[in-house]
Formats: sequence, C-alpha cells, structure tokens
Amino acid sequence: MDEARLIDKLKLIEALFAGAATEGEKVAAERARGRILKRLQQYAQVDPPIEYQFSMADMWTRKVFTALLRRYDIRPYRYRRQRYTTVMARVPKRFLDETLWPQFQEISKTLRSYLSEVTDRVVHRVIHQDSSEAEVVEKPRQLPGEM
Repeated sequence: MDEARLIDKLKLIEALFAGAATEGEKVAAERARGRILKRLQQYAQVDPPIEYQFSMADMWTRKVFTALLRRYDIRPYRYRRQRYTTVMARVPKRFLDETLWPQFQEISKTLRSYLSEVTDRVVHRVIHQDSSEAEVVEKPRQLPGEM
C-alpha cells in the first residue's frame, strides 16, 4: 500500500463512522467530520462528558489518538507528573464507545499494517533479506552448582 492509498483508506474509515450513505459522501471527509461533530454535540446534551484516562503503548498511537481527539474539538491533556504516554480527555461515554474508540482502533490497525509493510520492505532491501523472527531454542540446562 502506498501513502496515497493509506490516506484514502483513513478517510474512508472516518466516513464509515460518520454513517456515510453514498460513495460520493465517503470521499467528502470534511462532511463526515461535520456529521461526527454533530453527533458528539447531541450525545453531550444527554450524556455529559466524563474524564477518561487513556494509556497508549507508544508515541505513534498517542499521536494518532490525540490528533483524532483534536479533530473532533476534544482537548487532550495530561496532569503534571503523568507519563508521557497518558492522554486525558473529557468525552461523552456513548460517543467514546460508538464512534471515537472504534474509529481510533481501526485507524491504528491500518497504520500499524502500513508501517509493518514499510518496515519489512526496507529491512529486506537495505539490512538483510531474512527479517524473520529469531529462532526459538531450548534453554541450556545448567550444570550442578551453577546459578
């Protein structure tokens, strides 16, 4: 997958979660964002935002998640002394469960797949053709009296 196809796929993911009805709408990512923002406002009226703490595994997922929060005008933050991988946000539970988190997971999965393909290709071409996992071997038995 090249970068242009990746970007198109990410736009389609947003359109999917916005409930795009036609193929033409799927291309219009800004309209999808508008529908999601409207849904967020509706949820916030009946389901007040709750503070959530998210722990991201690495800086890449944190970047994706904070960008997604900002896309929907949700302010990501963390408290002093919290880990760099921690992201705090105030979000209506229903929006988090039905839109934000599933969309984040789908985007994250797509990006991980893309980065894995690129990494494999570069390692194969530049470093070594065999980029398979390390061999699993039995641990050698220790001699009596050794620790």
